[in-house]
Amino acid sequence: MSYQIAMAGKGGTGKTTIAALLIRYLVDTGRKPVLAVDADANANLNEMLGLVVHKVIGDARDEMKTKVPVGMTKETYMEMKVQEALVEADGFDLIVMGRPEGPGCYCYANTLLSKYLDILQRNYPYVVVDNEAGLEHLSRLNQKEVDLMIVVTDATKRGLLTAERVRDLVEELKIRVEDLKVIVNRCPEDVDRGFFAEELRRRGLELAGVVPADPQVAEFDLKGRPVMELPRESPAVAALYEIMDRVLDGR
Repeated sequence: MSYQIAMAGKGGTGKTTIAALLIRYLVDTGRKPVLAVDADANANLNEMLGLVVHKVIGDARDEMKTKVPVGMTKETYMEMKVQEALVEADGFDLIVMGRPEGPGCYCYANTLLSKYLDILQRNYPYVVVDNEAGLEHLSRLNQKEVDLMIVVTDATKRGLLTAERVRDLVEELKIRVEDLKVIVNRCPEDVDRGFFAEELRRRGLELAGVVPADPQVAEFDLKGRPVMELPRESPAVAALYEIMDRVLDGR
């Protein structure tokens, strides 16, 4: 049974950067192979991972209505498209969901997609899903069970309120989340980090740790370089590894 990790949080917090560094951490610590799922409509996890993507699952949803070959069932067609969309890398594979549904009902296509993703995930000890802002996508993709949800926020009061809202949405959508933790990302050096722990505790949330503002991450982003190439001693990489050592202790 794979260990399901879902990323959540508002836009602009560096959620995808944290997701990519998490995938790197899992590979580096021998927790591989990892399945990375980019479920953000504005997909760019592949860029953080240094991969080129040619096919996305969203296209298969459209094609199912008109392009299923004669003699092939829609189930077989969807399975084929899921396999075609899989990008293989060293220690991990990536699949990109693509844009959300367009006009018309895609309930049947989503049911098939959920089925084959579930089958695919069984081949990986760890699955990391990089989600778009909010949690509606989890309902759309029928991802109803998550072992670890990481809510990424920035070092602002509004960010903490968003983390609380994510927790409330989890409850409203009746998603089973075994463990939910918050990571404060891009934290300036002069900010009192104990404040975040106390504020989150008051809201019934747990702080996993703080990732500092890292000029190297900003430089890599500007130059379009994948964060997988950041040096191990990079402050952001070192902090994320330390956080995940604690969070996944014993796994």
